[in-house]
Amino acid sequence: MGAIVVVTTVGEEARALVIARELVARRLAACVNVVPGMRSVYRWQGKICRDTEYLLMVKTLSEEFEAVAAAIRELHSYELPEILAFEVGFGDDRFLGWIRDAVDKSRPLPVEEEEAEEVGVDFDDTAF
Repeated sequence: MGAIVVVTTVGEEARALVIARELVARRLAACVNVVPGMRSVYRWQGKICRDTEYLLMVKTLSEEFEAVAAAIRELHSYELPEILAFEVGFGDDRFLGWIRDAVDKSRPLPVEEEEAEEVGVDFDDTAF
């Protein structure tokens, strides 16, 4: 049950925030960092392209990788989204424990999340 960091890039901030929120809400990730202003140069369909993108750094566990990848593909706008995972070789034990607890679906949700789900509250992306 090792920790991993999954990375993906998206072209729009709104899409980045939706993916981040959904991964955390579905307990597939403990945390997703959204890093703006990344410049990407890549070859796509025979052309060299240059874009500004948002980098998402997803903190999760290795056994969640397939579900995280499936959610990214579901929510992503790209035909072929970048989905790469890196094992965490070392980390603070307390932080790694927090990741395990955050994705543990057997643990009860905090009261605020339970109440929000019961009334269908959609968390406001502007709060980020």
